[in-house]
Amino acid sequence: MEGAPSGHQFRRRLLRLLALLLLLALLVLLSQVRVLLPRDIVEIVPTNTGQPERCLTCHQGIEAMSASHPTEAFGCVSCHGGVALATGADQAHAGIVVNPGALEYAEQFCGKCHARQIVTVPRSIQATYAGAIGYVRRAFGLQPDDTAHYAVVAIDHLEEFRVTAEDPLPLQRFATDCLTCHLHAEAIQADYFYRSEGCSACHVLYRDDGLYRGGDPTIPADQPGHPVRHEFTLAISYTQCNHCHNRGNFDLRTMTYLERDDLPAPAGLSERARQLHEYYQPIGQFTLCEWELDCIDCHTGREIMGDAVLYNNRTAAQYIQCRTCHGTLDSPPLETVISSEEDLGYIRASLNPNVDLTLGTTVIDTGRGETFWHVQKEGDAWVLTGKASGERYEMPLVMGSGCQQQPDQQASHYCHACHAYDREQPLE
Repeated sequence: MEGAPSGHQFRRRLLRLLALLLLLALLVLLSQVRVLLPRDIVEIVPTNTGQPERCLTCHQGIEAMSASHPTEAFGCVSCHGGVALATGADQAHAGIVVNPGALEYAEQFCGKCHARQIVTVPRSIQATYAGAIGYVRRAFGLQPDDTAHYAVVAIDHLEEFRVTAEDPLPLQRFATDCLTCHLHAEAIQADYFYRSEGCSACHVLYRDDGLYRGGDPTIPADQPGHPVRHEFTLAISYTQCNHCHNRGNFDLRTMTYLERDDLPAPAGLSERARQLHEYYQPIGQFTLCEWELDCIDCHTGREIMGDAVLYNNRTAAQYIQCRTCHGTLDSPPLETVISSEEDLGYIRASLNPNVDLTLGTTVIDTGRGETFWHVQKEGDAWVLTGKASGERYEMPLVMGSGCQQQPDQQASHYCHACHAYDREQPLE
């Protein structure tokens, strides 16, 4: 029939059609899966490992973890695992550990350099939660005092805390509803509660809304549940502590969590006014320094991260008192001179972005093998520099003042008798 294609022409057209369909299929595939050409691959060789890795091919722009953990030295795989040379997400992320600071992974990824913390942190009150468990068990007649017998995870002589159907109902509710703030627990996924676990619970900062504000293009900026940036820090603000603390109270009778009803703070407040509003729950008395300073300005590493002793409760672990900085009527605070670059205080100050410390500086000695390296003697005055804020405060001494507090009167209510600060009074 005239005009009909020959067999040869038909085959050519068919091959062209098949080629076009193949090209279209390839274009669709490319739109769904990014194929990396050699010029797209970003490869580094971390100096600590000497092994090439290609994680930055996708994570280009992510922050270095800290000044002491530079990407050039550590890379990504030495902390997170995964497959170093893979460039597809599924292959590269095989075996990946998102949070190497979690206590179940910390020894593997952090223990070579942080051997002391691998021993102390799991035994801290923040990790064992032994104080709260002992208190609740005593409240319901299951033990005669507050002595710790159980922890959220068994460690040394502390058994793992478990409940049975025969236990009082409030204790069962405590076990299911209240164990959300120890270092092993996953955070509540809600505003003001976002945080990580283990070491990262404190040292990796989260905003109250849980949104990422860093440079990694693979982390959605509108998806809550991420840290502010991919960074460790020693400049830990009270807002990070408050993702566990000062969020509300538990009704002991029903084990119901009662959230604060004064959050968020009113819009339009200055940063200092917001701190005054949000820091503590509006149910107690606090001094001005408790409002102005961050938690880490008064609580030491031993108190927070432990010293390998399994304390019965938080009170037993805490040793810092008002006289640590302010002295007493009869004596000034203890002091010592930072004389070595190997001094732990010197090392920590060198990693803090807000505190300058030079060898030969006189600092406060806490009396327990730690220093307040951020409280330094300048002439005859003691000056505290906020670890998180960088603000400077001159520390008044009790000695030579009109204060009548006795050396054994170190409980907070003695200070509050004269120095309680009105939460509603604006800071100048």
